[in-house]
Amino acid sequence: MAYQTFQQEFLEIPPVTRAYTTACVLTTIAVQLEIISPFQLYFNPDLILYQYQFWRLVTNFMFFGTIGFNFLFNMIFTYRYCRMLEEGSFRSRTADFVFMFLFGGAVMTVVAMFVNMVFLGHAFTIMLVYVWSRRNPYIRMNFFGLLNFQAPYLPWVLFGFSLLLGNSVIVDLMGIAVGHIYFFLEDVLPAQHSGMRILKTPKLLKWLFDSTPEDRTYRTLPDENPGGFAWGGEGGGAAGGEAAEGGDDANDRRED
Repeated sequence: MAYQTFQQEFLEIPPVTRAYTTACVLTTIAVQLEIISPFQLYFNPDLILYQYQFWRLVTNFMFFGTIGFNFLFNMIFTYRYCRMLEEGSFRSRTADFVFMFLFGGAVMTVVAMFVNMVFLGHAFTIMLVYVWSRRNPYIRMNFFGLLNFQAPYLPWVLFGFSLLLGNSVIVDLMGIAVGHIYFFLEDVLPAQHSGMRILKTPKLLKWLFDSTPEDRTYRTLPDENPGGFAWGGEGGGAAGGEAAEGGDDANDRRED
């Protein structure tokens, strides 16, 4: 019975979020059990180019460190914001969501070659948080019961939190920068007078991911706590409604 409940809940997670978070958890478990080593996963341009270890282009986004507070903190944020993006502004647009993953990963990979970063999973999470926060500007957040602010400030709150913990802030800045580039090219630039759409999802991705009609019985994740636990949103009423309406309008514009 418990297994069937878990299986049902697991299958209700949208496909991209389910695939990515599962890959992250399994990778971390494999490292914890010493089945594989982090040295087999990290980003190394020389090993990729000269020894053809192409898997490193992907695996460096899947490892968040050994199981502990940092891993749990990152996985909670990755799961919540990845799922809310996929069920919100990317609902029924799986190909566009996958394209955002590919675009963000490609830009981070290029930048990592110059700033000597070996694991990019945390930066990727910050990118997801940034895009969600800019597309839901009216939702109010509460961070650990200490700070109240609107959603667009969330990436900067996480930046300050990393600073207090003594972590490298370059990772957070990379995630914010790449998230802003995507948001500007996808949402801001096309809406300008004489604006143009630079980011276009390849037809191959649309054929692979958008060929299945939407399941109208699909259950979305409730948004009453967008940040997860005590640092979720407070304004689930009018503010949430305004954000949802804004997201629908943006979807309609993109479909046109």
